Amino acid sequence: MRKSVIRLSKERVYDVIIGPVITEKTNVGSERNQTTFRVSLDASKQEIKVAVEKLFGVRVKSVNTLIRKGKSKRFRGRQGKQSDVKRAVVTLSEGYSIDVTTGI
Repeated sequence: MRKSVIRLSKERVYDVIIGPVITEKTNVGSERNQTTFRVSLDASKQEIKVAVEKLFGVRVKSVNTLIRKGKSKRFRGRQGKQSDVKRAVVTLSEGYSIDVTTGI
């Protein structure tokens, strides 16, 4: 099986990765060498892998994605909808780590 090589421009790398997700659950994942990011809704797993490797200089073992659908909410009597959010749980290879508390 051949793997296709994905090339991302520097602008696309910053468009794919929106920012880290910092919660109690993601802190537990960091113990298992996992980091969670908010990513663009149109980003593929391969694009996310290449973007994380370029931005942080690490080797990515796997990428799992999930899309949280936006909830319907009421605000001051008006109906509204939160936007959809896509997250990527990135598992790093042994010996690599990402400190999301520092800037890029």
